[in-house]
Amino acid sequence: MKKVAILHNAVTQASSPDERDVLDQVTAVSQALTVLGVESLAIPFSLAVSKTRSALKRAAPSSVFNLVESVDGDGRLLPLAPALLDSWGFPYTGSSREALFLTTQKILAKSWLRKNGIPTPDWTSLSPGPLDSFDGSDRWIVKAVWEHASIGLDDGSLLKDPKREDLDALLRLKEERFKTPFFAERFVQGREFNVSLLCGEVLPIPEMVFRFPEGMARIVDYRAKWDEGSFAYKNTERSFASPPQDRTLKEEISRLARLCWEIFGLKGYARVDFRTDQDGRPWVLEVNANPCLSPDGGFAAALKEAGIPFFEAVRRILPDALPPKEPSR
Repeated sequence: MKKVAILHNAVTQASSPDERDVLDQVTAVSQALTVLGVESLAIPFSLAVSKTRSALKRAAPSSVFNLVESVDGDGRLLPLAPALLDSWGFPYTGSSREALFLTTQKILAKSWLRKNGIPTPDWTSLSPGPLDSFDGSDRWIVKAVWEHASIGLDDGSLLKDPKREDLDALLRLKEERFKTPFFAERFVQGREFNVSLLCGEVLPIPEMVFRFPEGMARIVDYRAKWDEGSFAYKNTERSFASPPQDRTLKEEISRLARLCWEIFGLKGYARVDFRTDQDGRPWVLEVNANPCLSPDGGFAAALKEAGIPFFEAVRRILPDALPPKEPSR
């Protein structure tokens, strides 16, 4: 019988809800592998890398299902897991270390999108680069450069027609609080769509529907994702309704999502987040390699809408496992 090691970021009782969510993903993947007749073993990954390597060598898996989303709570270290799997000689699912680095670092990802002609909103940071753009007009939203799961995102993340000094002050405040770099992006005040891809195939596209009162920021912030008792969580919905007038828009969104898959060299599964402007033009906000696989997450919802059982998605992802790029040492 084949054996698959499920590698995941180590969590504790003190870990935040977004970090603990990986355990739900481990359970879902393990159950899917059981249905497929594949033995599995969950192995935590932390900076104690020698323990991880020893556990993998003892297990001797045919491949590794990589669910590592951060290391010791730091998204900047996410590419470390696939880099070490390459070095140790273990094939793994999902995207490569290069693709994970490029997509996880949002400013690099946006630069790559812009250079490949894919529309993405203007951005700026405390350390402006060659493609940096800020003119003080419109709304700007402050986001973490490396972190996923809407970490650091709340109502206070939106500024209207900000002065440069006010924007920089908020960036410094966020960086000090969350101990990670932040940047600002021109806010696209329109509809939001999340596009899931399975082995390059675009799954049914949902729209995020915000049943918010006037004046409340229509964004999927940290509360909307993780605080089940919050107003934002209870009133942010995922809708797969597809009125005829959206056909052309969704075709364009699908085209752009497939193009993102190609230019970033993604593998296995991914998600691309969009917002549309007042003219209905779609803009890519983020490209997520190896997105969340929790049963209540967006990827699982898209699979269900497509009529694809979760175990079938896992079956398709497994043969797409990347071979190691370097010989085992």
